[in-house]
Amino acid sequence: MKVKAQTVLYYDKYPSTTQALMQVNILPQVQGDVTGIFFTEGTHVKKGQKLYDIDSKIYKDNYDAAVANLKVSQGTLVQSQQDADRYEYLNKYNAVAKQLYDHAVITLVNSKSQVKASAQAVKSAKTNLSFATIYAPFDGTIGFSNVKLGDVVSVNTTILNTISTDNPMAVDFIINEKQLPRFEKMLRNKKPVDSLFTIALPDNSIYPYLGKISVIDRAVDSQTGAIRIRLVFPNPQGDLRVGMSCLVRVHNQDEAPQMVIPNKAVVEQMGEYFIYMAKDTMVNNPAAKADSAKDKKKELIAVEKKVQVGQVIGGNIIIKSGINIGDRVVTDGVQTLHDGAPITTKNVVPPASGGKKGK
Repeated sequence: MKVKAQTVLYYDKYPSTTQALMQVNILPQVQGDVTGIFFTEGTHVKKGQKLYDIDSKIYKDNYDAAVANLKVSQGTLVQSQQDADRYEYLNKYNAVAKQLYDHAVITLVNSKSQVKASAQAVKSAKTNLSFATIYAPFDGTIGFSNVKLGDVVSVNTTILNTISTDNPMAVDFIINEKQLPRFEKMLRNKKPVDSLFTIALPDNSIYPYLGKISVIDRAVDSQTGAIRIRLVFPNPQGDLRVGMSCLVRVHNQDEAPQMVIPNKAVVEQMGEYFIYMAKDTMVNNPAAKADSAKDKKKELIAVEKKVQVGQVIGGNIIIKSGINIGDRVVTDGVQTLHDGAPITTKNVVPPASGGKKGK
């Protein structure tokens, strides 16, 4: 075939994984038996929705005791204040021993401190009591519960469940550092190109919503020369779940015509790619008696050319360099060719009869 330039539409494709923008393990802040579970596993929950109850009897008792102690401290403060006022009046007229007056002042200061300590104890008891009921920290999808009714949980040790945001959803993939300038340009672009980012789901269907570039990781991996890119996709129906394997499709924005040839015309050898060009040459005609120009005949020979390949598009492949528009490329029988081999374009003997197929 003769190489032609044509405008092509294709996508650069990258293996990817869906991630939650925010995900937390739910840990208890108090110890006790699980007395209530108030959600359906694997469903969407709202921020502030009640999830678990932990036995609160002991924490309610501690709170009531703290409130009672606060009232006692407040009563003692009132008494201390009255005594201090009385002794202060008497002290003005030297009608009381100095020591008694000093003790009354000290007792008043201690009573005020005791009220503050008791009030703080009430706050702590109230906080512990509130921790006995666990609420969703944000909107998201909740997973399987790791505990059942009656299980005893420990403070900051037992993972009750995991909750993750589900709309929007992040999609992470890895690129080579050589491609980084291209994606940085996309990130800086305030008006992203429509249909630039799409994803193919595990069943090869195309996700109906378009994504946008969100984050480029802070550093390139010095060992692999790779860096992580994060896209964000709307997920109103919850079709995307954390941990799904997808294929990111980045629409190629190069509108210049490309050289496209059949993929079967390319031969790979040790990580390099080659094609065979058909070149005309003059050879001696065995039927001629004299060795003159008119006694030579024209023949096609194969010339091996190293090429740089681009994206595969169906049964075709883009050639970046190595050949030119108008060159003739061998598309069939290239497995039996070598550099300088003659090319025939017809079958001398049909393959079914046991003959040798022409190249």
